[in-house]
Amino acid sequence: MKTSIATVSISGDLREKLAAIAAAGFDGVEIFENDFLAFDGTPAEVGRMVRDHGLEITLFQPFRDFEGMPEPQRARAFDRAERKFDLMAELGTDLMLVCSNVSPVSLGGIDRAAADFRELGVRAAKRGLRVGYEALAWGRHVSDHRDAWEIVRRADHPNIGVILDSFHTLARRIDPDTIRAIPGDRIFIVQLADAPRIDMDLLYWSRHFRNMPGQGDLPVVDFMRAVAATGYDGPLSLEIFNDQFRGGSPKSISIDGRRSLVYLMDQVARHEPAIAIDVPSIPDRIQVEGIEFVEFAADEQEAEELGGLFETMGFAATARHRNKDVTLYRQGGINLVVNTERDGFAHSSYIVHGTSAYAIGLRVADAAATVERARALGAEIFEQRRGPGELAIPAIRGVGGGVIYFIDRLTARVWDVEFEALPSSPDADAGLIGIDHIAQTMNYEEMLTWILFYTSIFRTRKSPMVDVVDPSGLVRSQVIESADGALRLTLNGAENRRTLAGHFIAETFGSSVQHLAFSTGDIFETAARFRERGFVPLKIPPNYFDDVEARFGLDPALTERLRAFDIFYDRDEAGEFFQFYSENFNEGFFFEIVERRGPYAGYGAPNAPFRIAAQKRSTRPSGLPKG
Repeated sequence: MKTSIATVSISGDLREKLAAIAAAGFDGVEIFENDFLAFDGTPAEVGRMVRDHGLEITLFQPFRDFEGMPEPQRARAFDRAERKFDLMAELGTDLMLVCSNVSPVSLGGIDRAAADFRELGVRAAKRGLRVGYEALAWGRHVSDHRDAWEIVRRADHPNIGVILDSFHTLARRIDPDTIRAIPGDRIFIVQLADAPRIDMDLLYWSRHFRNMPGQGDLPVVDFMRAVAATGYDGPLSLEIFNDQFRGGSPKSISIDGRRSLVYLMDQVARHEPAIAIDVPSIPDRIQVEGIEFVEFAADEQEAEELGGLFETMGFAATARHRNKDVTLYRQGGINLVVNTERDGFAHSSYIVHGTSAYAIGLRVADAAATVERARALGAEIFEQRRGPGELAIPAIRGVGGGVIYFIDRLTARVWDVEFEALPSSPDADAGLIGIDHIAQTMNYEEMLTWILFYTSIFRTRKSPMVDVVDPSGLVRSQVIESADGALRLTLNGAENRRTLAGHFIAETFGSSVQHLAFSTGDIFETAARFRERGFVPLKIPPNYFDDVEARFGLDPALTERLRAFDIFYDRDEAGEFFQFYSENFNEGFFFEIVERRGPYAGYGAPNAPFRIAAQKRSTRPSGLPKG
């Protein structure tokens, strides 16, 4: 499988784009004409620069308004094509894209278009070049790949083929299985893009909202399964028009692109085992069995404050690391680790972010296979020096430069091997069972990256995006979760620093875990035990409880219990949800306690605006700006 990406997909000048594309591991690049025209070198210099990066030019594009033109426009179209052929020869590429005509003076007719392409094929063949025809979803006469293929078929010239683009097919809801009727050798290149499902003008949708396969809502896997069935074995190329990507990091967007193609073809190979597909064999998506631990980096003073907060929630310090300044707090199935080492990665993380949940440990069946899949998908492997008797726990870098460790049967004994037990505290338990979910906060521009990261490596699914109203702006929230709930992540994208999420990013210098949600079987009993231990919950305004009682028709006695412990309430068709919060720790980190009754599927999103407003009110004067 050869991978390619169009230069229009990423930001920067042509030199920056090519460097990022090569570094991400692509085999080729589509040269978009505007990038070439803005470059200050000759076509031959561009070609050499591409080859010096170890890349090939898979396509030169676009050539517009060609087929079906009346005279004198038809003659001029052929003259323009000859000029582009000259340019292609200097660049060192043999394939040009012609997109279906959108000119208001163009004439319809499949035979007329086929005759134009037959003549263009004769001219291209004299130079050893090829021409691919693509149906634009908004083409004046041709907007369907089936019509484009019929024109190519009737043109009947070996140097004329069809170009397929997943967006143009799927945006018009054309059945991708119709692609299976096209011979694979008549497909000259396949372009891929996903997009969120939005009801809007096709051209505007295409030019601003495309994203990488797996980041949107279109059935790109079905599209590629149909392409694979044709026997096509040429390059797979990304053509992404996206406002965020145009202002993003060329390096990170290129890495996302390469990851999306590997993930896409891995899915296709698993769906179509009978079809020979030239893709590397990698382990299947990993089933996460649970969250083994969350590790905090802190200094000694804040570690003491954090430990005190843990104790008010019923955690007990149960063990100390044999070699390091690391303490384990435990309750139910929850392991919280506090690291105050003065060197190593935890200390570096503390220097940059302050006290933070910088590492997560996930339970998996095979840690080595998890790392192998993550590596194939472009994840950065994490390693650091081990002390005497310490286990080698496989890990990768995650959100905000944090770490994700993988615990399997070989490393599950880490608590016995590396830690020494402390005297027990039998009265500490407050009824917490496990970690319900982890909330990670990031700049909105990063969300697509981390959605693709989690869904491509782990056996998870993404929920529709939700807008959370902060008094100072919107926060976009999207859930990534496994089917059994063993891994639940809420990704929250901040668009400005005046929101609570944006303030957290600004004050902690980057994306990170902003809160942990612990589950309990009886939220009222847990809240009572917390109160006995000195826990201070986030105060909810009284008006909330009057509204929630009226909205859900609650028994007044239940409403009074909610009010007494500052507990939020939500309900869906499947069950009920209860939640309360700690006050903020430092610059916006907090804890949440939840109880799910029945198969409630949500995360209390309707309560988020009231929670955020309460958190802003409780922030010390030197904290958040006034909203």
